Amino acid sequence: MARAQLSHEEWEFIGPFLPIGRFGPYPERLREQFEGVIWRFRTKSQWREMPERFGAWQTVYNRFMRWRNAGIFQALLEEAITEAARRDEIDMSLVNVDSTTTRAHHDAAGMRVREETLAALKETASQKGGASEGQGGPDGENDPVQAERRRTRRRRRAQLKVALLGRSRGGLTSKIHLAADRRCWPMVLVLTAGQAADSPQFIPVLNKLRVRLPVGRPRTRPAAVAGDKAYSSRANRAHLRKRRIKAVIPEKKDQAANRREKGSQGGRPVTHDTDPYRDRNTVERAINRMKDWRGIATRYDKTPESYLSGLHLRAATIWIGSLPQA
Repeated sequence: MARAQLSHEEWEFIGPFLPIGRFGPYPERLREQFEGVIWRFRTKSQWREMPERFGAWQTVYNRFMRWRNAGIFQALLEEAITEAARRDEIDMSLVNVDSTTTRAHHDAAGMRVREETLAALKETASQKGGASEGQGGPDGENDPVQAERRRTRRRRRAQLKVALLGRSRGGLTSKIHLAADRRCWPMVLVLTAGQAADSPQFIPVLNKLRVRLPVGRPRTRPAAVAGDKAYSSRANRAHLRKRRIKAVIPEKKDQAANRREKGSQGGRPVTHDTDPYRDRNTVERAINRMKDWRGIATRYDKTPESYLSGLHLRAATIWIGSLPQA
């Protein structure tokens, strides 16, 4: 007998977001199916191994796919953040940005990609590489075997690019870029391939930060943003200055050395407030809370949309479970 995944108060918050439709299960079965989705991501088990109390696994899986395509999990996270803002439970004085790498299980490989998408990606890769399909061998003669091998490699790279999977020392990986407040609650989630750098994703993460308030426009500008040395770049600091956001980011040693070599033309020394920088542990703790679910700590989903839906679901349960009961 599987234990309950949600409390009565949590289900009262989640229930209105699930569309019933003209056909399908009765409303009283929706909670069991939603808890089945939570059980799957929490235990990293296969859909076929789902206990009977959640219903037929095919029905739960199909319901999850419909909810995923409709954006229910992202909307649930946004509404949980809005409810926290309505109760004045959000601390926007400091937002911490960081990333974490998740190992992809071998079940996550093999995503089906449309042929036209693969053809477009392979064409782009061939243009960047500057080599034609027929070249092969040191003498430049055509080699059908080598050409077929190159086509196979390009096809695999294109599949990994679409699936947001990257090659690392540990194998296939994905990277989660997130922003969290001082209460260890994740606010923004961005998924990339595992080898993606942190600094280029700094601005996209901040651009997705939106806190809807009961009255007025959504709040998108925190008082300060903290990050480690990986986010130290001119583009990121210029973006924060343009938006009048305080940067709590230490400078890299090589950047400081290059600035000193330039003398007066190198600009002013970069400083950061050490007191708020100590609160960067909140984003690390938020990552640990996200990875409490085994289906989040290791990626088992082939499509990035399914895995990102699991991330939104986990973040939403953190917010809903942390809100004080009214």
